[in-house]
Amino acid sequence: MKFVDEFRNSEAVLAMSSEMRRIATRPWRIMEVCGGQTHTILRFGLDSLLPPGVAMIHGPGCPVCVTPVESIEEAVAVSRLPGAVLCSFGDMLRVPGGMETLASARASGGEVRVVYSPLDAMEMASVEPGRQFVFFAVGFETTAPVTAAAVLLARRRRISDFSLLCSHVRVPPAVETLLSRPGPGIEALVAPGHVCTVMGCGEYEELSNRYGVPVAVTGFEPVDLMQGILMCLERLEEGRAGVDVQYSRSVKPEGNTEARRLMDEVFEVVDRRWRGLGTIPGGGLDLREEFHDMDASRRFGISVTAPEDDARCMAGRVLSGSMSPADCPWFGGECSPEHPLGAPMVSSEGACTAYHRYRPPAGRNAGDG
Repeated sequence: MKFVDEFRNSEAVLAMSSEMRRIATRPWRIMEVCGGQTHTILRFGLDSLLPPGVAMIHGPGCPVCVTPVESIEEAVAVSRLPGAVLCSFGDMLRVPGGMETLASARASGGEVRVVYSPLDAMEMASVEPGRQFVFFAVGFETTAPVTAAAVLLARRRRISDFSLLCSHVRVPPAVETLLSRPGPGIEALVAPGHVCTVMGCGEYEELSNRYGVPVAVTGFEPVDLMQGILMCLERLEEGRAGVDVQYSRSVKPEGNTEARRLMDEVFEVVDRRWRGLGTIPGGGLDLREEFHDMDASRRFGISVTAPEDDARCMAGRVLSGSMSPADCPWFGGECSPEHPLGAPMVSSEGACTAYHRYRPPAGRNAGDG
């Protein structure tokens, strides 16, 4: 960001902290949905500036963390096919599958390449004919438009050696699943600005109306988050639901219409299993029927039995906001970035990674490792 300093202005942050303390009359539970927001809150200590009793709950907004075990197993299986190359974002390589990770599959002879975009994988297919290049398509609505663009471009250029393992997920259905659960609930949402930049605010307006929760769509810097939390508190104290767009420098109510058009042309909404959260209705995107020839699972007849997550891993409780990573009995001991039990300790956006980095367990200094 060109003017990042203005969104890290300590005086502005402290002024909003004082205003929160002035208006808050009772405890509130506010979920920040995105893992990037969690990292900012912990890195800058924003949670320590909130009024007593106002708690930030960490949500499921980490695409690496929620990719299910069976998707990792499929990707490993592709990497072992003769003549096939599995192309993946680098942060997926150490995510635990059943018995293996993509990193261990590569170490034992699987063909795995790290790419920055599905377009990289498509270009590899165009210059290395005779090999099958499969892109591991993970991520939220933010990365899906680029995947859709790669599919359409490959079709137009008649690149037949390019296909996808599609594991894209949609954020609002997961948030609705959490809002609908019984027990001490989520009373407001800090929604992810990058997703809303693509999709707009319509789905969050529906959630706000249906569940009576205030929503603030924010960016990822300290001023963004403090302003968004203040917006939520103002609505909570006044008993008003509704959506405020704090991240107006990026988010339009209708979103990015061209990106949405690309997604609609290539993908359809499907039920999808999220790691730790189970199957979420409407929680994923898959290739439409007219693009099934580019579906690697169909192309190569891949079928895996979904293995169980490590029984010790508390990913489901962490991703649903019902447990803080620091309260996990394995945190910092049997589960660490070097030896993770689950995805939230692997991903750069994972809540467990954030706690390990910024709220290290006893005996470890912040910034070590």
